[in-house]
Amino acid sequence: MNNQYNNQPLVSIIMNCYNGEAFLKKSIESVLSQTYKNWELIFWDNRSKDKSSLIFKSYNDKRLKYYYAPKHTFLYEARNEAIKKCSGEFIAFLDTDDFWEKNKLELQMPLFKDSEVGVVYGNVIVFNEKLNTKKIFLKGKKPKGYILDDLLKNYCTALVTLVIRKSFLDNYKPIFDQSFNIMGDFDLMIRMSVKYKFDCVEKPIASYRVHEKNESLL
Repeated sequence: MNNQYNNQPLVSIIMNCYNGEAFLKKSIESVLSQTYKNWELIFWDNRSKDKSSLIFKSYNDKRLKYYYAPKHTFLYEARNEAIKKCSGEFIAFLDTDDFWEKNKLELQMPLFKDSEVGVVYGNVIVFNEKLNTKKIFLKGKKPKGYILDDLLKNYCTALVTLVIRKSFLDNYKPIFDQSFNIMGDFDLMIRMSVKYKFDCVEKPIASYRVHEKNESLL
């Protein structure tokens, strides 16, 4: 597969879904429109009761891979289970209510040429569904390198923007602490920032949608 895409590393994109039909098409289509082509979309259906599975299966692309959870679990256990299905050297996350800019991966992947970089993040647009407003999440210059102190002062690594080197993730078992309901992303980034360099794309590369049913924070 790599030869088909000029030796681009494979990126596994995890999409955890529980009754996510409302905004799912836009999320999927933001992946399909990526200018970086060597990816797989791991769709983890956490036993949805709506039309999410029908929407996902309506797309005919071999890079889209559907998994139905053996049982319904809390979000971070579901994320851990989905990661087990990944084949890529890198892992990204996109929830069903969010979406990416088409050049997101193309802008991020070259930053991994530095072998010490474990995470590449970016800026994000926060879209408030109820108020119909948009705002930039991060103002000013973003921290790079070993950013533990920066993260403790200001959480800047929004999950929807992350790409993570999987070989570095393999050091954590489980990867996400399943005892958390909403802070598991922050916890993982803190643990990784102790050991690995971070890099970032300054401009917004994704949109996070705020609405009544958000399962996780930025």
